[in-house]
Amino acid sequence: MISKETRDKYLPTIGIECHVQLATKTKLFGSADNDARDSEPNSKISMGDYALPGILPYLNHEAVRLAVRAAKALNAEVARVSSFDRKHYFYPDLPRGYQISQMFHPTVMAGHIDVPVGDETLTVRINRAHIEEDAGKLNHYDDYSLVDINRAGVSLIEIVSEPDMHSSAEAKAYAQELYLLMTYGGITHGDLYYGNMRFDINVSVAPVGSDKLGTRVEVKNLNSFKSIERAVEYEIDRQIEAIETGEKLIQETRGWDDDSGKTSSQRSKENAQDYRYMPDPDVPPIILDEPTIKEMQKDMPILPPEYRDKFKILDVDSSVIGAVLAHQNVAERLYEIINNSTPDIARRIANWFASAIPVDSEGFTKFSLPSVEHLVKLSEMTGDNKLSSTAAKEIFIDMLSRCDDPEKIATEKNLLQVSDTGEIEKIVDEVLASGEAKQAVADIKSGSDKAIGFLVGLVMKASKGKANPGIVNKIIKEKI
Repeated sequence: MISKETRDKYLPTIGIECHVQLATKTKLFGSADNDARDSEPNSKISMGDYALPGILPYLNHEAVRLAVRAAKALNAEVARVSSFDRKHYFYPDLPRGYQISQMFHPTVMAGHIDVPVGDETLTVRINRAHIEEDAGKLNHYDDYSLVDINRAGVSLIEIVSEPDMHSSAEAKAYAQELYLLMTYGGITHGDLYYGNMRFDINVSVAPVGSDKLGTRVEVKNLNSFKSIERAVEYEIDRQIEAIETGEKLIQETRGWDDDSGKTSSQRSKENAQDYRYMPDPDVPPIILDEPTIKEMQKDMPILPPEYRDKFKILDVDSSVIGAVLAHQNVAERLYEIINNSTPDIARRIANWFASAIPVDSEGFTKFSLPSVEHLVKLSEMTGDNKLSSTAAKEIFIDMLSRCDDPEKIATEKNLLQVSDTGEIEKIVDEVLASGEAKQAVADIKSGSDKAIGFLVGLVMKASKGKANPGIVNKIIKEKI
């Protein structure tokens, strides 16, 4: 375990490459289904995926449209002319012997995204985002491997960041923001379990104040935010420990093991691998003019930065905003409520969503989204002291499963607060006459107002939480 004192001597630097599976119906250069989730091996393929002789690729225009829309989310320029190249390497999961990618002229050029990290904002520059096809997959067994080429030819964009992150928290936050941008924008389905977004992280450490970056290590194919954070933490400690003990770090590719929480060496990258890139003669260049780009980018949905700006009026903790944004339909509903009601009403609703629905966007939380009318009504009932805060949250959780009228639920559960002064006064009299209240009454009479809270609690308990606490407080003060 590296001490904080030792850690503080070094500055980690992190860059991330993210493969985003585009939400197209068919693959990048063929007619097979682009979505192979829960499919039998080698069942979502066409002749082109097998690389049979004479089968030529034809570009999926929807993939180009989605890439151009991704550029909008990344605040990036779109190239007016971009083209495809062949990246040659020989591996069983690549039937052609080369991958069609964009090495020299990518469709999406430099951009940036603003990443919330706690209450701060980090700007991460985007180097590029290029369109490419995916490779297949090798399934390894004890003494043999099998090839599944369902993923071969799947349409992707690879988003390459600049090395602008310097901690595991920043790396995780960047990946989460990228996920939100790509899913909100409809660029990808965003199923992390099935690898719709896969992250390669590049980590190096160097002494604080050094004008050179340290030796870079790449950790491949991470598909959860937690694993990104853990892998970066492990690599930072591993590299610092190696430097401190005089071990020579080498530039290499490493794999991440979630169970052990460690990375392990896969292959050295001391010398840049020669992929023998060459322009692909079978795929024409993509030529886009300004009207075409605008047409492709029109009707973009509201993206997280705009939601955050709108939600500032709520004056809530950033964790509440993060919880709301974890579910696009919740963010849309809250946006609508803010436009049609007061900040106080919307604030209660935001806090209910944040406390009742998990923040983790990798989970599989299912819930029914209550209507604007029902949410606003529940908030108004709470604001008017018809419901206690505990009862309101209970009703809200119930509404997530059956989308019913909150007043109806409150009546069914007998949760409406009693505001009848006469009825509450009877309960107050009973509590004040009890032995349990004797000391508190004496304390109040001697000038200790704090004891009032104790008496209010006794009355609320006696009324089974139904008495209006404001009226209870007033009556107690009047009687004592």
